[in-house]
Amino acid sequence: MRSLTILQRGEPVLAQMAAPVDNVNQITIQQLITDLKTTVSAAKGVGIAAPQVGVSLRLFLMCSAPSERYPDAPLLPLTVVINPEILDTSNQQELGWEGCLSVKGKRALVPRYSSIDVSYIDETGAKHQQTLTGFIARIFQHELDHLDGITFIERLDNESDAINEQQWQKITQ
Repeated sequence: MRSLTILQRGEPVLAQMAAPVDNVNQITIQQLITDLKTTVSAAKGVGIAAPQVGVSLRLFLMCSAPSERYPDAPLLPLTVVINPEILDTSNQQELGWEGCLSVKGKRALVPRYSSIDVSYIDETGAKHQQTLTGFIARIFQHELDHLDGITFIERLDNESDAINEQQWQKITQ
């Protein structure tokens, strides 16, 4: 188990479309999943995508719990998401605060669908189809964006709409 270096916005791999995972049982894929678990835990994130550590594959982890970075986060056990798809979305979008391990020190209000129907496979190869809502739907959309070469900054009308972490702390506390 090793913690990997999290790349920052501007690295070319973060702007690329990631390739599908062909074989979840491959040793390199299983090792990547293990390393991503260690990395997201050490960074106190609620999710991390393979491109954030320099691996251009359609794989991310979600893990939500209240923390300093997200005090109101709901509980979600660590979930490995491979080759994800959004099958359907609600008509309604809502604004919510987002930060990113690859965009250090910045936060912004980002519009996301409030409810999404998704499919993916997990680390055992099992297929999942479910409806996600609220903050969990936000995490899924944020991480899926990473697989499509997008950071939350690209979702803003203007990059100057992002604020620094200290400003965010003042607003939300």
